[in-house]
Amino acid sequence: MLPPAETRQRPTWLLFGPAFVAAIAYVDPGNVAANVSAGAQFGFLLVWVIVLANIMAGLVQYLSAKLGLVTGRSLPEAVADNTRTRTRIAYWLQAELVAMATDLAEIVGGAIALYLLFDLPLLVGGVITGAVSMGLLAVQNRRGQNVFERVITGLLLVIAIGFLTSLFVAPPSAADVADGLVPRFDGAESVLLAAAMLGATVMPHAVYLHSGLARDRHGHPDAGPQRRRLLKATRYDVALAMLVAGAVNMAMLLVAATNLQGMENTDSIEGAHAAVQQTLGPTVALFFAIGLLASGLASTSVGAYAGAMIMGGLLRRSYPLLLRRLITLIPALVILAIGVDPSRALVLSQVVLSFGIPFALIPLIRLTSNRTLMGGDVNHRLTSALGWVVAALIILLNVVLIYLTVMG
Repeated sequence: MLPPAETRQRPTWLLFGPAFVAAIAYVDPGNVAANVSAGAQFGFLLVWVIVLANIMAGLVQYLSAKLGLVTGRSLPEAVADNTRTRTRIAYWLQAELVAMATDLAEIVGGAIALYLLFDLPLLVGGVITGAVSMGLLAVQNRRGQNVFERVITGLLLVIAIGFLTSLFVAPPSAADVADGLVPRFDGAESVLLAAAMLGATVMPHAVYLHSGLARDRHGHPDAGPQRRRLLKATRYDVALAMLVAGAVNMAMLLVAATNLQGMENTDSIEGAHAAVQQTLGPTVALFFAIGLLASGLASTSVGAYAGAMIMGGLLRRSYPLLLRRLITLIPALVILAIGVDPSRALVLSQVVLSFGIPFALIPLIRLTSNRTLMGGDVNHRLTSALGWVVAALIILLNVVLIYLTVMG
């Protein structure tokens, strides 16, 4: 199937977009919590983790997009095509749990931001975050993916401004940043935070989603020049999106390392915001809170979009948008209503996400390495080898995260 003629004639940069939607997963409230904690506790020690995590994420996201373009199937659909009914349903159940954990982190993050900005109760903030995300999903449903991509990319720009502002107010030492590029740890707590940073970066729902985003945006082009052009554009799309996401994540850590190291109560987003206000002033703290709010609103919308794609692909049925939104929203609101510590809820959500990573990465690498399925666009042997190394490392670090969290 060929993409529309207007798609074939567009300049390469106009083909960008799907990766920027998927990249929202890499700057969600879970990233804020992990990166700020890492910088506040260990300074510049874990700068290298952000660099490594974004390189890994770039490879994974490209493979996901390539699967959608080449096969015309999203990753959930491709998994469903290659599994029996019982296995498919079991697979969906774990993916649904991952979607709920994703939504928990993002609703909680939005609620915290509204509390910081307007002193709203967390439950009220959670309801507002859920309602706004529903509105953003309605934009995608009624106006199409292109408009949704523009809205989400705009929110990504707000997030970037919100967290990059403080770097201009108090720039970090170049020598300290360079020293942080040397891979090393400093005790079990630094390993735990590194695993949390990685787990908050390579997220299962973004892997599932990107395959469908690329397919829905560009169609399923036949093998030949047009597919090669789209795959090339996708590589640029992923590289630029990961560069933006990586810069935002790096800013979070550098701000904390430069201004919050050694300060008390910076292990929570609220405490970090208070410390930023104390050290950098109310204007920078306001930008921090606005960036967090944009992060929560955009990421919960993208997470719900991914949940719909997962459910439709694995269960082979379409469901109403409202039902899809409520399935993952209600557990998050219940957590806020019963008074669970929001920062603790964020940490626990990352642990649940860790369980879902192998279920996304292993099928992705197997499918894109299958010549029968991918034809001439099958992974190069080196690409597959790198994919398996990335998957093994991510899975290993997330096992460490689960172990240290449970044992701690």
